[in-house]
Amino acid sequence: MVLRIEYYGKGEYMKLISFAIPCYNSEAYMEHAIQSVLMAGDEAEVLIVNDGSKDRTSEIGHRYAEKYPGIVKVIDKENGGHGDAVMAGLKEASGKYFKVVDSDDWLDAKSLSIVMAKLRSWEREGTVIDMFLANYVYEKVGAKHKRVVSYRKFLPQDQIFTWDDCGHSRVGHYILMHSVIYRTELLKECGLTLPKHTFYVDNIYVYYPLPYVETMYYMDINLYRYFIGREDQSVNEKVMVGRVDQQILVTKTMIDMYQMPSIKNPKLRKYMMSYLAIMMMISSILLVRAQTPECLEKRKDLWEYLKRNNYWTYLKIRYGIVGQSSNLPGKGGRRISIVGYHALKRVIGFS
Repeated sequence: MVLRIEYYGKGEYMKLISFAIPCYNSEAYMEHAIQSVLMAGDEAEVLIVNDGSKDRTSEIGHRYAEKYPGIVKVIDKENGGHGDAVMAGLKEASGKYFKVVDSDDWLDAKSLSIVMAKLRSWEREGTVIDMFLANYVYEKVGAKHKRVVSYRKFLPQDQIFTWDDCGHSRVGHYILMHSVIYRTELLKECGLTLPKHTFYVDNIYVYYPLPYVETMYYMDINLYRYFIGREDQSVNEKVMVGRVDQQILVTKTMIDMYQMPSIKNPKLRKYMMSYLAIMMMISSILLVRAQTPECLEKRKDLWEYLKRNNYWTYLKIRYGIVGQSSNLPGKGGRRISIVGYHALKRVIGFS
């Protein structure tokens, strides 16, 4: 049975949730991701977005579309990068809620069944929330113990809440694409756009809609499995240094999105400013790691950009702990900054 849900009074119908799977040359691992979201059943829509792949990605996607008509849809498009693939999925999404699952990641079956049961119960009750959150797990190659990122000390559990109800977020507890399910119409109405041919736009995907979010719900379950360890993966440090200009572009885009004093809720404002501070730190340290005079000049320019375009935020970040540790003078200071960055990496758990 396909669940029929009235589409905001417009007489159209849609699924309960849409899963978008952006794929680029993903033939080696995409089936694991697809099979994991198919566990949601026919109340879900699976959008396989083939972003101009040159391998068998499209063929594999269409095979699943033939096997699961009414559930799986393939979107074949010219290559535009991860963000463009996400936007293509969002444009076609007919689910009330929207979740991105990268093609090398997957969802836990038991946790997914719990999430679907909750979404189903809300539909019966007529309840709608803007953002659903769950934990994610770092499936890091070679790691004996899988690190779980949870929000139990930051967010209320198993209840609908607002920003006023949130606690203090610590480093490593940032809301990422892996942990979030948005209401589809919220993403469309807020005007979310992601730049083409740019990595690290998942930060924009999470950050930009936040002021539009009024109601949230958090489940302390390990839903998303985040695979990490491929040499060519975008969060590999060597890859990140090579793509530092894209990291800068994303950070500058986030700087331009909001003047922080306009964010009226103090808890949301503090959270967003902390998120932007971490983005500034990551960009700054990657530029230091590049070890070229040109990149050191780019680091200076980035901080000047923040100062020119978001002065209030600049003062808060530049003279806070993150800003101070990212701008220590001289070679010795830069070495200390790198040590601090690696400590942050261990806390956050990436690469």
